[in-house]
This record gives sequence, structure tokens and C-alpha cells, in this order.
Amino acid sequence: MANASEFTLYSGGLRGAEEEFGIQAEKWGVKEVTFSYDGHQPSRERGLVVLGPEDLKRGDISMEIVCMRMNRTYSNTKTIQKVMQMIFHMVNNGFQVFAIGWIEPNDTVKGGTGWTVELAKLFNRPLSVFDQNRNAWFAWQDNSWVESVPVIEHKTFVGTGTRYLSEEGKRAIHDLFQRSFKS
Repeated sequence: MANASEFTLYSGGLRGAEEEFGIQAEKWGVKEVTFSYDGHQPSRERGLVVLGPEDLKRGDISMEIVCMRMNRTYSNTKTIQKVMQMIFHMVNNGFQVFAIGWIEPNDTVKGGTGWTVELAKLFNRPLSVFDQNRNAWFAWQDNSWVESVPVIEHKTFVGTGTRYLSEEGKRAIHDLFQRSFKS
């Protein structure tokens, strides 16, 4: 079994899935990095890293690219841009990506979580999504979703997802850590 203290979780520490990933990381002795920026209110502050304007700028991405990849329209507000920039830092630092949410018929993931998933695809990261409608994990393999039960295999990983975490989603996060780090 892997030594949990050698692993690092990257997230934005928001209420819901990210908060639960952090709770499990702390419980299992996994290091935690919680990205934030001025005006952002994370639910978790363990390992807090506040990204300044120059840090955020490194995560700049055209909103046109985001809209095209997501097949959606986003308002071009400063807040949305900062969230997208912060997500870049999460995926750039965490190699393996785990998300909790809903897989849409067009293979994107609902809501803001979808951008983390799209960046993971773009960066060719190992990617798993727990779909709260189907109550199952899916891995992105060969440009499609395949049902697959994941384990945390890479020393750096992202834990993200919906603010509307179901009991099944919470259990999926708990079980992911259990499978990955139990002695």
C-alpha cells in the first residue's frame, strides 16, 4: 500500500466535493494545497496558497477556448476568469485528477467542475469522474468514458467537484481514499 504522507492533494477548498476531499486527505495524512485568491472564500484553509495577480496571470486562458471546449457560454466576468486561472494551477500541479459531478451527453462535466475535467483531458492527465446520476466512477480513456473504479496512484492529485455533493458522492471520496491508502 502507498504511504499517504508522500501524496499531495490540490484543490480550491470549496464547500462540497473539494471540502470532502480535504477532510479525507487530512484524515489519511495526505498533504493538502488549497489554492485561493483575494476575495475567494474556501471552506478549507489547510495548506492555503493565495495566488497573487502574477500567479493568476500564468493560468490565463482565453474564455473563447473555454466556451469552445465546454460547448457552453460563460459570462466574461473577473470572478469567472479568476476561477478558471485557479483551476489551471490545480491541474498544472496535480497529475491525477478526480472529480465528482455529472457527465453530460456531450462528454463534458456539468458546471465549473467541467473546466477542471477539460483541462485534465487537454493535459492528458489520468482522469476519473464519479457521476452522481449513475453512482459510478468513470475514467477518460481513448476519448470516451469507461466505467472504472480508481485508486490514487500518483503522488500529486486534484480532488474537485460539485458543491452539491450527494451522500453517494461523499461515500465515493471516502472509498477512494480507503482503497488507495488502507494498511
